[in-house]
Amino acid sequence: MKGQEWYQADDVAAEYDDKRFSRGGRLIDRREKEAVLSALGPLEDKRVLEVACGTGRFTVMLAERGADIVGMDISAAMLEEGRQKAQAAGVSDTLEFMRGDAARLPFPDDHFDSVVAMRFFHLADTPKSFLAELRRVSNDQVFFDTFKRFSTRSIYNWALPMGSRLYSRYEVDSLLEKADLELVNVEHDFVFPYGFYRKIPDDVASAFRSVDTKLLSVPGLDRLASVSYWDARV
Repeated sequence: MKGQEWYQADDVAAEYDDKRFSRGGRLIDRREKEAVLSALGPLEDKRVLEVACGTGRFTVMLAERGADIVGMDISAAMLEEGRQKAQAAGVSDTLEFMRGDAARLPFPDDHFDSVVAMRFFHLADTPKSFLAELRRVSNDQVFFDTFKRFSTRSIYNWALPMGSRLYSRYEVDSLLEKADLELVNVEHDFVFPYGFYRKIPDDVASAFRSVDTKLLSVPGLDRLASVSYWDARV
């Protein structure tokens, strides 16, 4: 994985949510959570694995809604942030955080109903093998996001600490086929890249978001989007 040492640093974990999901970043957080909830549907007693769970913002949210969920991440510091978040939300006893490698998931085949991987594939050095492993442990659904090639994301990609892997539609279709997964839905979003939203205040971000959504509502303009959400089934 790209930037493992940077990602696992204690100071990065402590500041992760504040840097990414404050100011205009709140719009990103809201939209990503909406995408996950919409894709997974009813959660009561659903067995879910979140790979690269980070500070647990999705893990805790899904636990609050009744999912039987495991959050896995390579960073001990990130997991500790997640545990604190779960404790504050009162769901510490209804979820599990564990440290592990997405390339070698410690679960049997078909163990989970849904596997979620958000903010993961832009760091993956071998996306084919990672997706195959996610598919192995799921008996139904694999949901993940990617950043799009030929989008505004590429404008500031060079400035990120470890860079990002960007994907075309062809590349994702090919990955899904090789993993024996069938795409049932894809949504494209955010013409203006995430980094732009994080730099501006809430009220300004809301105005740009309005322009953003209007552009993407025009048929054919989803090619301008910088992020995609992929819902695939076994």
